[in-house]
Amino acid sequence: MERPPLNLDDALTALKAAGEETRLRILALLREGELSVSDLTDILGQSQPRISRHLKLLVEAGLVERHREGAWAFFRLAEDPAGAMLRPVLAGIDPGDRRVAADRDRLAAVRAQRAETALSHFARIAPEWDRLRSLHVPEEAVEAAILETLGGKPIRALVDLGTGTGRMLQLLAPRASRVVGLDASHAMLSVARANLEKAGLARIELRQGDIYAPPLESNAFDLVIVHQVLHYLDDPARALREAARLLAPGGRLLVVDFAPHDLEFLRERQAHRRLGFAGEQVRGWLAEAGLDTLAGRELAPPTAGRDQLTVSLWLAQDPRVITDWPLLSNREVA
Repeated sequence: MERPPLNLDDALTALKAAGEETRLRILALLREGELSVSDLTDILGQSQPRISRHLKLLVEAGLVERHREGAWAFFRLAEDPAGAMLRPVLAGIDPGDRRVAADRDRLAAVRAQRAETALSHFARIAPEWDRLRSLHVPEEAVEAAILETLGGKPIRALVDLGTGTGRMLQLLAPRASRVVGLDASHAMLSVARANLEKAGLARIELRQGDIYAPPLESNAFDLVIVHQVLHYLDDPARALREAARLLAPGGRLLVVDFAPHDLEFLRERQAHRRLGFAGEQVRGWLAEAGLDTLAGRELAPPTAGRDQLTVSLWLAQDPRVITDWPLLSNREVA
C-alpha cells in the first residue's frame, strides 16, 4: 500500500537534513546502492562517529533506511516518500563535480575490494557448487523454464527467499519495481551484493533473516521465489507458509527444487536435509498455506543415470482478489 505524501513539516525536516555538504554527498552515494558505515568512512575520509551522526539524522528525517546484517548495518536511500522527493535533486547533481567525481572513484574502489573478498569466499565453496550443477540440467535451461512459467505478467514487488548468490534477482530484477533478497548467511549476501553491483543493479534490498520468520511485510509482494532452498530445511512446509504470508492478493509463489532422488552424499557433503520432493507433497504444502497450484514442471537431466537430478518447478497463487484487500484474509499478522 502506498504511503501518504509528505506534509509540509516533514518535507522541511527532510530538506534541512539534506542541506549539508557531507549529508548530501552521502545521499548521492546511497543513490548508487547500499553502503555500510565502514564503506562511507573509507569513501568520505571522515571518522566513524561523524559518519554515524550524519546517518542518524538522515534516518530520522526519513531520507535513508537502515537495516542490520549480523554485526553490520547497511544504509540505503529511502524509496518513499522523503527519499522519492529527493531523488530528482540527486539526479540533477553534476557528476563531473570535483567532490562528486572523487566520491564515485572511491566508491568504485570500495566495491572492487568487496567483490574480491566475496569471490575469495565463493572460490572456497565453488568445487562442491560446480559438482552439484553438473548433476542436473544446465542453469540456462532452468532459468528459461522459470521465465516461461512466470510469463509476461507485470511484477510490482518481488522477494527471493534464500537468495544465495543473487542469481534470481539478476534474472528478474529488470522486470520489477521493488526487489528484495533475503538470506541467513552474511557471507552469501556479500557474494550477492558483489554480483548485483557487477551487473549494474543498484536499487535492490538485501536483507539478512530467517526464512522461517522473514522480517518483511505481510501482503506486500506479488511474486515470492523459493529457489533451491527447501532441501536445506528441516520444515519446508513452515517456510512455504511464511512465503505465502508475504503474498499480496493474487500474488504468486514460485518454488524450484529437486524431484526425489537417492544421492546420500548430498546430505554429507552439502548439508542437504531432504533428498528432493514429490509433486504431490509440495502441492499439499501449498494448499495448506492457502495457495492454489497453477503449474508444475519437471526438467530431466541431459543424460540418464543414477547420479543425476531432476529439477522441479511449481507455481502457486494466492486465491484472494484485489477487492479482498481490506479484509486481509487470515494471514494478516498482528
